Amino acid sequence: MGPRVVLDTNIILSGLRSSAGISAVLLEQIGTSSFELALSNALVYEYEDVLSRHLNLLAFTLEDIHNILGVWARNSHWQEPYFRWRPQLSDPKDEHVLELAINARARYIVTFNIKDFVAAPRFGIEVILPLEFWRRHVAPTGG
Repeated sequence: MGPRVVLDTNIILSGLRSSAGISAVLLEQIGTSSFELALSNALVYEYEDVLSRHLNLLAFTLEDIHNILGVWARNSHWQEPYFRWRPQLSDPKDEHVLELAINARARYIVTFNIKDFVAAPRFGIEVILPLEFWRRHVAPTGG
């Protein structure tokens, strides 16, 4: 099994919005040996909220979104934060993402907004762009 990661909501929205980007490639890897996705109730509710507000950008119905989230939940590491670390970040809306990563002992937070998680390295968590994560852990090797 690859490293445990938390995917920020912007990765989820990007990956479901376009099948051509690196975010979509990462979403296709959920449940495989490339990495182990860490989820919590709070993060799944955030995914659902953001995706439902952007249905006009997606080729999915709300029922499709619920089904996708259900599959991910069954194929991920489920972690309810047992210790609160707040405040650590400038945006209170990102705190639960960092807390999930800490409590789940995730190695990475994959996001397009690296600057939003400046406190993560203090907890041994690397904040990384999706392309860099893909290069390190998903991309085919050898040749």
